[in-house]
Amino acid sequence: MASVIESAWQYLITHFSDFQLACLGSFFLHESVFFLSGLPFIWLERAGWLTKYKIQAKINSPSSQGKCIIRLLLYHFGVNLPVMIFSYPVFTYMGMRSSLPLPSWRVVLAQIIFYFILEDFVFYWGHRVLHTKWLYKHVHSVHHEYATPFGLTSEYAHPAEILFLGFATIVGPAVTGPHLITLWLWMVLRVLETVEAHCGYHFPWSPSNFLPLYGGADFHDYHHRLLYTKSGNYSSTFTYMDRIFETDIGYRKLKASKSAEIEFSSEQKKK
Repeated sequence: MASVIESAWQYLITHFSDFQLACLGSFFLHESVFFLSGLPFIWLERAGWLTKYKIQAKINSPSSQGKCIIRLLLYHFGVNLPVMIFSYPVFTYMGMRSSLPLPSWRVVLAQIIFYFILEDFVFYWGHRVLHTKWLYKHVHSVHHEYATPFGLTSEYAHPAEILFLGFATIVGPAVTGPHLITLWLWMVLRVLETVEAHCGYHFPWSPSNFLPLYGGADFHDYHHRLLYTKSGNYSSTFTYMDRIFETDIGYRKLKASKSAEIEFSSEQKKK
């Protein structure tokens, strides 16, 4: 497997420059993963399939879904792509490279874990700041236009928020100067995580059922359903920051109440 990956990487660095791979390649990879993972949830909503796993009964209209896609394309080409281009010198200055040899899996794993921990910390505080009255009204309310989120709404936000919270995602790689393949892996994992957190479905195979402290769709859907002053659940991937600062109390009480109702119902059926 390692030789196959190295051969494929050799092809890329032979036929494309570092700038093309880091900027255009990253943009193409992001768009591909984002839309391929997010569009199926629009189809699920419209087809009415797997509704028993849908967290909210409300369905988004085709027009609202279409509005989201159009705005996303505008933001991606007008904000994300320029940011990738202009941040390229910073990443190269910090040591990012695309040449062979590829980093060992231990180095990649250690960096990815570090990125998740740092991103969760920075995102939590940035997200809480966005829920202050003025910033919510003028910036973050754009993201909350969809009280019933679906996969693609994960990146539907005000341009200022894209830059502000996007910093949480890139700060880790920016300070460590990773190999480009590590940066790509991090980007893919973050895109898949945020799409899943906004998908609006809680499946038996959802990561939150297996990974301790993983937020996921059920956790973040609660955040979208409530008023900005009372929502809580500000965490990104893992929820340790909400636990530490007790900003998930409402969510945990709701979960405990639902568990008690299910347990009571089961006992009544047995009788």
